[in-house]
Amino acid sequence: MLMQILRNLFFFALHVDSGTIFPKPLSPAEEQECFRKMAEGDDEQRKLLIEHNLRLVAHIVKKYSSSFDEQDELISIGTIGLIKAVSSFDYTKGAKFATYASRCIENEILMHFRSAKKSASDVYINEPVETDKDGNSLTLMDLIDDGVDINDQVELMIRSKQLYRFLEKCLDSRELDIIIYRYGLYGGNPHTQNETAEKLGISRSYVSRIEKKAVGKLKKMYDSEPL
Repeated sequence: MLMQILRNLFFFALHVDSGTIFPKPLSPAEEQECFRKMAEGDDEQRKLLIEHNLRLVAHIVKKYSSSFDEQDELISIGTIGLIKAVSSFDYTKGAKFATYASRCIENEILMHFRSAKKSASDVYINEPVETDKDGNSLTLMDLIDDGVDINDQVELMIRSKQLYRFLEKCLDSRELDIIIYRYGLYGGNPHTQNETAEKLGISRSYVSRIEKKAVGKLKKMYDSEPL
């Protein structure tokens, strides 16, 4: 409900004289007192801090918006940034809240723009991309299908990326050397335990013990981060 109230206030403020819509900014002393009371559990102060900083959001939204429709959307996004600023600001450090809030509001808006840009370039594998000679829709899955289960391929790729991340994260240098040489990782060729032992100048049984220990560590990492 609070979000809807704030959104309506912003909507009018962008197209009417904002000085007649928003409450005046709080003085530094009033602002400090609101934060102090909020820290003590007075949630009414949170609402006051948001309402008295609405014109700051309106000012920032105008800078980033280029149309009426875009303003309407950025109102809600900027308000979220303001609410986050009020919730996370540390009034005891003596910083100016308006400066901190401006950064939070702008970050929220910029994150929205980055997300929108990324989504615009996404191509979904089951989305129609063209038609065949009979007028039937063809998806990206249809075009790249070579008889291999693409779901298995994707899972293998994800698992492989996990493996290289886990190698550096959980294995010591000796375990890493043995696993890399033994299984031909990083573009190498796989080798037997005897070949690995000869390469590293250790016994085959020692290679076997280290390999088993390393594989156990990697399995635990996979179990802790399932797909």
